[in-house]
Formats: sequence, C-alpha cells, structure tokens
Amino acid sequence: MNNYEKTMLQIQDTLISLNLIETNFVCDLNSCKGNCCVYGDYGAPLEIEEIEIIGSILDKIDKYLTPEGKKAIKQQGLRIKDDANDYVTPLINGKECAFTYFDNGIAKCAIEKAYLNNEIYFQKPVSCHLYPVRVKKYKEFTAVNYHKWEICDMALATGEKLGVPMYVFLKDVLIRRFGKDWYEELKLAAETLLEEKRKSTTDSID
Repeated sequence: MNNYEKTMLQIQDTLISLNLIETNFVCDLNSCKGNCCVYGDYGAPLEIEEIEIIGSILDKIDKYLTPEGKKAIKQQGLRIKDDANDYVTPLINGKECAFTYFDNGIAKCAIEKAYLNNEIYFQKPVSCHLYPVRVKKYKEFTAVNYHKWEICDMALATGEKLGVPMYVFLKDVLIRRFGKDWYEELKLAAETLLEEKRKSTTDSID
C-alpha cells in the first residue's frame, strides 16, 4: 500500500483515485432522474462474461424492456464496441441504454428490476453498479477512478450533507467487484488517510 503520484492509492494490483476516499457521494435519483442511463456517448461497459450472462437471462428481462429497447437489441445485438474497442450496451437512437425503462420519469434498469423481483441472479453490469467509479484494466494494474459528471452534482451535495465517502456508499459493489479482503484494505487505508488529513488541518489551524 502506497501513494501513487500523490493522487492514487495502491491496493493489491489496483491503483485507486484518492477521490474515492476524499469525496462524499450518495446517489439522489429524485434529482438526477437516473440520467447516467440516458446521456453519454456510449452505453455501459460490459465484461465478456456479462454479455454471456445477459444473453442467458434475456427472456426473463424481456417483459421489462421498452419496445424501443427490444428493437435496439434486435438490431444491434447485446453489445456494440466503443471508440476504445471495448464492449458496451447498445443505445436507443443514440440516447438511453437499451435496457432502460422509465418509472415516473426516472430512468431505471430492466435487468435490475428482474433481479429485485427475484427472477434472475444477476443484478446488473458491474460498471452500472459502480458508477460514478470507472474501472480500466491495463497490463500491469487496474485503475479505479472517479468519473466526475455534472448530472451527479446533487449526489455530491447529498453525500456532503450526510458525510458519506464514496468508497463507503459503494461498499457492496466494490466488494462484488474486488472482494471483501480488498475492500477491508481500502477501508483501513482510507481511515488512515482521512485521519492524517484531519490532523494536518487541525495542526494548521493551531
């Protein structure tokens, strides 16, 4: 465990942005309306195994998809490639993810709806679950970064009000993606860094 260019923290084979520790964040769907599912140049990043899983459970998801979503999947398939040649979910007319449906004006995930109704075992793509954190694999390490986007401004305000660091808000999915041992290492490092920051601030005031 060490600092990387003063902005990163190393845990096992991952390099983690200190923003995950120093930034408070709690999703506020009533304010953002789930717009991370609607706006952007591409759909949600997908792992190869996730594409296979979605294909195997598509019949359980189908009833929650919009007609436009079904059409997009039929025409484009379960995945397309972005500019970096990575797999992502298809979009509806270049806008919302094909797996999106709307509930009282809030964009939600059809895959997750089936999961919450105990119809499938797969919650949703990890990249969606992790947002606003993005994971990028490199040859020697995996980068874990905060993707700052103005549509999440209210999540920052809510997180600040409640005093919940981003890594705490994302605990379940970070464990899902990296494992419990990894998260415990991150938690210990975060608590140490935040305490050092608090002491530094106190000392400067004194």
